Amino acid sequence: MRTNLRRCIGTLAVVVGMGMVQAVAAPFFHDQEGKSAGASDQDYSKNKTYQQGLREGQADKAQSKDHSKNRHFKKDDDQKAYEAGYQKGRN
Repeated sequence: MRTNLRRCIGTLAVVVGMGMVQAVAAPFFHDQEGKSAGASDQDYSKNKTYQQGLREGQADKAQSKDHSKNRHFKKDDDQKAYEAGYQKGRN
């Protein structure tokens, strides 16, 4: 019985500690507009791969397709720009 009580108290302490860490750290993971800090708000509008994604997204929306062409770019920024354009074109 004594061992079970110690285990329960230990588990409760860990759970409460984790909750406190989340409560304290939560404000640091959001910027002033409420978006998460990892969210990309770059302006890709003049990027060539963004324009390509926008065109393909609009074409897929018109034809009721879902990401018919899976494009992969060498640069991570190009991939992000394409995906941002594609999503904008689909909406």
